[in-house]
Amino acid sequence: MALGPKGVLAAALNRPGSLGPAPGKRSRGELPLMAANAETAEAAMEAITRLDAGAWRPFNLVVADQRSAFYIEALGEGRPQALVMAPGLSMVTSHPPNDESHPRTRRHLPRFRAATTPDPGQGDWRAWEERLADESHEGDLAATLKVPLLAGYGTVSSSLLGFGAMGERLWRFCAAPPGEGVFNDLEALG
Repeated sequence: MALGPKGVLAAALNRPGSLGPAPGKRSRGELPLMAANAETAEAAMEAITRLDAGAWRPFNLVVADQRSAFYIEALGEGRPQALVMAPGLSMVTSHPPNDESHPRTRRHLPRFRAATTPDPGQGDWRAWEERLADESHEGDLAATLKVPLLAGYGTVSSSLLGFGAMGERLWRFCAAPPGEGVFNDLEALG
């Protein structure tokens, strides 16, 4: 995840079956950095959708700023495809936005929708911080938000980032799995 100097946020996620690097493929970690340096989320989306998706393993990329948000999907060939995301709360995993076929989205999206919506200007994110620390999964480990470390992969940190009505940005970061560390405000967001 990256936040650029003009207020463009970008976050990359793996697609199903594409965990980890692959020989001859570029790092998906480059993608948020590329997108975050754009002037707007729309400009970032346009630039990313002109790339050759075959240069990377499959990915989902969310790009947003205070005005708009886009979901970009790349399946490992051709060009990445973009969709405009509707205003409001969405959940993106290794699947498309709000796809309740994924156990994590099916379980947690309604819980986030029912929680008190954070106000970046006030800095009260407790309800969402508590949800990120929730280890329950109702018998399906794929439904947990806090993924235990297995074979070097799992939840090692968490972020909450918001755009306020007056242009303010707040990034809350926990340098450990949620519930095992404390969320703190990152400074110097300008």
